[in-house]
Amino acid sequence: MYLVCGEALFDVFSQETSPRAGELGFTAIAGGSPFNVAVGLQRLGVASALFGGLSSDYLGARLRRVLEGEQVDCTWLVTSDAPTTLAMVGLDVSGSAQYQFRGEGCADRQVRHEHLPLLDEQVRGVHVGSYTLVVTPVADTLLALVQRESGQRLISLDPNVRLNPQPDVQLWRRQVEAFAGHAHLIKASEEDLALLYPGRDPQDVARGWLNARCRLVFVTHGGEGASVHCAHGSWARPADDSLAVKDTVGAGDTFQAAVLAYLVRLGADSPEGLAGLGREAIDEMLAFAIRAAAITCSKTGPQLPFAHEL
Repeated sequence: MYLVCGEALFDVFSQETSPRAGELGFTAIAGGSPFNVAVGLQRLGVASALFGGLSSDYLGARLRRVLEGEQVDCTWLVTSDAPTTLAMVGLDVSGSAQYQFRGEGCADRQVRHEHLPLLDEQVRGVHVGSYTLVVTPVADTLLALVQRESGQRLISLDPNVRLNPQPDVQLWRRQVEAFAGHAHLIKASEEDLALLYPGRDPQDVARGWLNARCRLVFVTHGGEGASVHCAHGSWARPADDSLAVKDTVGAGDTFQAAVLAYLVRLGADSPEGLAGLGREAIDEMLAFAIRAAAITCSKTGPQLPFAHEL
């Protein structure tokens, strides 16, 4: 089982279907990067649990219902009376998403040190990412978790930088580097790296994260595919263009879930297993994750694929 840590929220998409200028419709889809990764793992046949804050309001109840329907373990969810975060999503002409968050004081931030779970041997790894890395008190709680667990479980990190919840890039950089110091596997988008390290070559940043602990770094390049950096070198694969792109919402989360699911398939979902992977297995993992992301991009919203689709 993977313990995925972070936010659960609703992505709210505007629908300009009304002939009246003063009327705007919306479609709300359950999401949040960690939420998506947890669901994506279950759909790919890997047991997952979500550790994060969830509201007791009707939106929070709906999020819980979705998680339970996807068979994500909800044991470690922390419920509070704080409201549910809303991410307002606009799509540009290429289908890329632009976000504005309504989240100050919301439930996903209200996870404190006393909520830290005690983990047993069924939890093989811990995944952290997105804006819960930088907003308090949850950021402090998650950092304490990975510090405690990095010596015995696989730790994966996806910065998934979103400046709307926290616009301080220097804070993002400090927090990402703090979490990266405990990670065995990192996935970042080219956009993440451009925000965190403007003017630096993404490949140099990625290879700079490699050390005796961190053995794999993936960088996604949007329509250009993705690259991997490891002890065997650095190389890239092109995007899978066999399916028409509707939007890119959830593509990065799909890539992350697919990487972790493939590690399970290889029996390498541990720090030792990860360190022992050969170049061929890593390349197959990269191809699998690119294909999974392409399937998500062929649908509207974060509709992550099932194992049979791959």
